Amino acid sequence: MASELTAEKGATVVITHRVRDDKLAEYEEWLNEIAPLCKASPGYLDWHIVRPIPGLTATYTVIIRFDTEANLRAWIESPTRARLIEKARPFFVKEDDFFISSGLDFWFTPPGAKAQVPVRWKQYLATWSAIYPLVLGVPMIVTPVLARFSLADNRLLTTFVVTGIVVFLMVYAVMPRYTKLIKRWLFS
Repeated sequence: MASELTAEKGATVVITHRVRDDKLAEYEEWLNEIAPLCKASPGYLDWHIVRPIPGLTATYTVIIRFDTEANLRAWIESPTRARLIEKARPFFVKEDDFFISSGLDFWFTPPGAKAQVPVRWKQYLATWSAIYPLVLGVPMIVTPVLARFSLADNRLLTTFVVTGIVVFLMVYAVMPRYTKLIKRWLFS
């Protein structure tokens, strides 16, 4: 039963590669080689790359989602990926590092933690309490902007823009800070 629930909600892997300054071009070529193979794997949903900021960081973060944890693990543990990781090792400052989670757990897992995840009801309350003000506030900003372009009456477009902004804010701005703020409660 537990494995059926895990299979239904999908899985995410967050991979970090710290790349040598003189190997950034080669790493980008390597990404072009590995990406289509990953995307052709059973259960693949999407792939996002957060590239380093030139002069500040040399860390790439690759976020990949699959429909089930089993399909995700099949890709991560595949001989194809192992061969390509071996090919890329000379580009890395550190080893291939990744963290697999299911559902929204990755929002609640502190960096470096391998197993500590808050109980589901705390995840639910934290997510709800973060989304609620965004769902109230973002439309108040977006709707007048769309109205200036005579697009506010298009409910599909308005919903598309509002939800895109809410998800962006949740992933990049709100949850990373919010979980740090409430971590004592989350992990107690």
